[in-house]
Amino acid sequence: MTALTGIRVLELSNERISLAGKLMADMGADLILIEPPGGDPARQYPPFLDDEPGEDRSLYWWHYHTSKRGIVLNLDDATDRESFRQLIRTADVLIESEPRARLKDLGIDYAQLAVLKPDLIHVSMTPFGRNDPKSDLPVTDLTIMAGGGPPWSCGYDDHTLPPVRGSGNQGYHIGCHFAVMSALTAILHRGISGDGQFVDLSMHAAANVTTEAASYSWLVAEQTVQRQTGRHASVEPSMESQILCADGRHANTGVPPRFPHEFKKLHDWLTELGLLDELPEAIFLEMGANWEGPFDLARIGEDDTLTAIFMAGRQALLLIASRLSAYDFFFGCQSAGLSVGVINSPEEAFEDPHFKARGFQVEVAHEDLGRSFRYPGAPYRFEKTPWRISRRAPKLGEHNDEVLNFLDQ
Repeated sequence: MTALTGIRVLELSNERISLAGKLMADMGADLILIEPPGGDPARQYPPFLDDEPGEDRSLYWWHYHTSKRGIVLNLDDATDRESFRQLIRTADVLIESEPRARLKDLGIDYAQLAVLKPDLIHVSMTPFGRNDPKSDLPVTDLTIMAGGGPPWSCGYDDHTLPPVRGSGNQGYHIGCHFAVMSALTAILHRGISGDGQFVDLSMHAAANVTTEAASYSWLVAEQTVQRQTGRHASVEPSMESQILCADGRHANTGVPPRFPHEFKKLHDWLTELGLLDELPEAIFLEMGANWEGPFDLARIGEDDTLTAIFMAGRQALLLIASRLSAYDFFFGCQSAGLSVGVINSPEEAFEDPHFKARGFQVEVAHEDLGRSFRYPGAPYRFEKTPWRISRRAPKLGEHNDEVLNFLDQ
């Protein structure tokens, strides 16, 4: 049994809401994707299987619509709208990112649907919320990200360069995660109260509260964080954390040693590698290993001893990195309990042995092609309710008969 077994979700197909539907479908919900005649335009988004455009060859579409069943309904048609109403009677959750007034104009918004299904949970995700006229303006993932604020914190120490937006539809994804969290909360509430509800979700607001410290630094102290290369944006600049390794690749040491046991392990590692004599500051590692009481990072630069110990840890990492490959450096740091990460490309991250060991790569059968393909797996793991991809993305109208004929029985 998976987390959402027994929950039926209807999704009005739109690229903005598709990840929310995928997450719920992969968690076991019976998700029915409703497309317009001719299909969702995202069916034609690149990249394509074997770099050849064509029907059901979009890898973008494949990724966002796993575990879903798919039907076609023309909501502008009265007969199809009635089929939609009948389908609502069987549903637990409706998720959509339609234009602000579209469902109301069609007579199938929450007020009308709740009459048919009083315990329905309806999640509507719009750019600025249902009551804000700005939601009627054109919007893209980039405008959501830029307006909400995350790119302000992303980029390089050199501020003559522009901010760097996150790729991969992160603006849409942020909204989708809030949509899923809202739906799950509403399901729990319904289990206690029996009540359904309407969730009005602003993508702009979701992005704005997902700026790490940027929004709150301004709201609380009217301070502006500044972007930094490969580390947290901060009001005050922090020490660079990228390290060049022996193989020419980089690693990020965002959390250097700061506890006695970490300084001891770092000292022992230097000894094991035969590098101890090459680090004049090694005496400070020993002092850190024997330190009593808190190691207060806020006092670095003020307390000479703490500063020397901290810098010795930094110098030790630089020395070790200069003699090891990035992956060996990463593995050794992890073994010593130090938080270090290799700077990987997306392709390298997908092939990372740690990801593979955790089952991140999942084989999905495409019986129509007589092949299986490796997909990205669970974004998070559950102990009691396994996550899994149950089927490939649906072809256009593939499940019309089994879903809509059921309504006539």
